[in-house]
Amino acid sequence: MVDPKEWGEFRNSGLLLIINQLLHVFGWAIVFEFENDQVIKVYPARVKFRGFDNKSTSEAYVKVTNYLKENINQLDEEVKL
Repeated sequence: MVDPKEWGEFRNSGLLLIINQLLHVFGWAIVFEFENDQVIKVYPARVKFRGFDNKSTSEAYVKVTNYLKENINQLDEEVKL
């Protein structure tokens, strides 16, 4: 099953920061470029920075928790297939 989604939904779920935390260990990140609040380009990149500030991380954790809360029934059904 593949259900294409918009990059904005992925980013707003908090998952982008969580994934980038892991990628930062290896010096990589997924980068979003915007123009007038529209995503115009997404690409992987080598980066020198590591980690995120506490505020951004806390906000992402809240978003991921809310995503799980809103989607847990569907996720539970999908793993049973």
